[in-house]
Order: sequence, then structure tokens, then C-alpha cells
Amino acid sequence: MSSSKVALVTGGNKGIGFAIVRAMCKDFAGDVYLTARDVGRGTAAVDNLRKEGLAPLFHQLDINDPDSVRSARDFFTEKYGGLDVLVNNAGIAFKMADTTPFGIQADVTLKTNFFATRDMCNVFLPIIKPGGRMVNVSSVMGSMALSRCSPELQARFRSDDITEEELVGLMERFVRDAQEGVHAERGWPSTAYGISKTGLTTLTRILARNLTKERPGDEVLCNACCPGWVRTDMAGPNATKSPDEGAVTPVYLALLPAGAKEPHGQFVSEKKVQPW
Repeated sequence: MSSSKVALVTGGNKGIGFAIVRAMCKDFAGDVYLTARDVGRGTAAVDNLRKEGLAPLFHQLDINDPDSVRSARDFFTEKYGGLDVLVNNAGIAFKMADTTPFGIQADVTLKTNFFATRDMCNVFLPIIKPGGRMVNVSSVMGSMALSRCSPELQARFRSDDITEEELVGLMERFVRDAQEGVHAERGWPSTAYGISKTGLTTLTRILARNLTKERPGDEVLCNACCPGWVRTDMAGPNATKSPDEGAVTPVYLALLPAGAKEPHGQFVSEKKVQPW
């Protein structure tokens, strides 16, 4: 078994994920795994970083495939005895101009951005080592969507006693309401991406609370963040930040110094804790 520290970044073959891997290769004292669902694109991305003199490693990981998620967990458990840093970056968004029916957009977007990311968290959190870090790349769009929910929904998403089960129920309800065309009258905004990230930030708060309760001495820190508006295939060419600039806050959270107590269970943007 390797005694190296080890970090894993999902959706690492392009965009913000690729930039996070690049920065981690420079600043993290250990092995950095670029993961992607497509082996060809993933290994090509690793080759590109090697040409820059960096040394990332590749592992196939499709967060939407439970077998792939569990096989990756087993690999890291066997080779490293667990994981020191997990950056859940993989995500999708429909373009504004996309004419796919909203119910389908809601289902597809939440499947990856909320449910598959939740699966990653639940499968990998048990193998995150003491002093480990988990970073969920969320979005300020989640905060904006939250502020456009009904007061009742806002109160639940913001509450300090919402459970993971209740949150999952709310996310399932949003998809169902969207599919039935009644989401607006039931207090939801018309943004599948936004609600997927409202869910992800809320999940992060819940997981952090559970870590504090269940592993109080382990000093594992778990946070969500917004990378900003970044020039990627997702956001398009007019965005204000380069991918490397977008990686700054996720990498800051991934590399919080040993012994740090905070931030934990927070939504962070530009390296600053934001109100939720």
C-alpha cells in the first residue's frame, strides 16, 4: 500500500476540473488523480498536463454509474488505505436556449448534480482519512435559486435540522413537480441547474454536521463553493474568469492547512464564507 497522500478530482478532463487538477499537482504534496467518465478524454488530459511538467494520474470514474463509483472507492482503499482530498467537480447544465422540456431538464440535471454527487459523498466519505478535505463545487446559482423558492422551502433548505432524507425528498419533489408542470405554483423557481446546486450546498451542510457529530476528532472539513463565472464549455466564452482563476477557491478549500477547524459546512466564494 502506498504511504503517499492522495487527492481525487471528478470531471477532471476539461474546464474547472482540469484547472483544479493542474493547481493540485503544483500545490498538493501527494498523488493527484484526474478522473473522467471517458478514458480517452481523461488520458489525453493527463498527457496535456504531463507536457507541462506535472504528474497527475488517471482513473476512470463516471459518477452516474454506481459500479464505477464503488470500483474507484475500492481502488483508493486498496492502494492508499483511503483518500485525503475529494473534489466533487463533475456536473452538467443545459444551455439557456435548449428546448428540452423542463421536466426532462430537471430530471437529468438533478441526476448528475445532486443524486450522483450525493452517491459520491456517501461512498467516499467513509474512506476519507482524518485531516481529510471534501469540496463540492456548487454555484451561486444555487443561492439565487434558494432566494426564489417559497418561504416554506427556503426555511427547510436553510434549517440546521434538515436531514439528508428530507433533502432527498425535496429534490425528488422538485423533479416530480417539474415533470407535472406544477413546479412554479408549488414554490419552485424555473431553474433545474439552480435547484440542483441549492440541493448540493444544503447536502454539504448536512454532511459537515454529521461529520462533526460522528467523527469529532478527525478534523475532516467539508465545504461547498462557487468557482465564479468561468470560461468553460458550460458557461461559454463571455464569462469573466479563466479556468485557473475558477480553480482558486476549490483548491483553497481542498488544501486548508492541517489542524484548521474552519471553514466547515460552509458555502464559500472568492475564498470567503457566504451567507446561506
